[in-house]
Amino acid sequence: QVQLVESGGGLVQAGGSLRLSCAASGRTYSSYYMGWFRQAPGKDREFVAAIMLSGSKTYYADSVKGRFTISRGNAKNTVYLQMNSLKPEDTAVYYCTTDNWAGTSPRMYHDWGQGTQVTVSS
Repeated sequence: QVQLVESGGGLVQAGGSLRLSCAASGRTYSSYYMGWFRQAPGKDREFVAAIMLSGSKTYYADSVKGRFTISRGNAKNTVYLQMNSLKPEDTAVYYCTTDNWAGTSPRMYHDWGQGTQVTVSS
């Protein structure tokens, strides 16, 4: 069993920045990835970014490349999502997950945090 806790969401104007944090505890392995997905009202949950807990491999959705950066924290099993140049279309609940890399479909992941709301005003 894995526990995931997200934080750092909020309300920001378009063009602004936010940093999300996710801390994982329980059954995690260095070979695992930690990743972020998001879900806007009325839409499916979609992949945002992922990083390997050891090493440097990262993945990004095309919609956030060049604007978002995922990184590992100094604390074990903690990751951050630095979001710059935010757009109204980035508004969503952002969820954290961890597992072996299984692609960008949320159906392949089973452990999720409670989510943190990000709202970008125009």
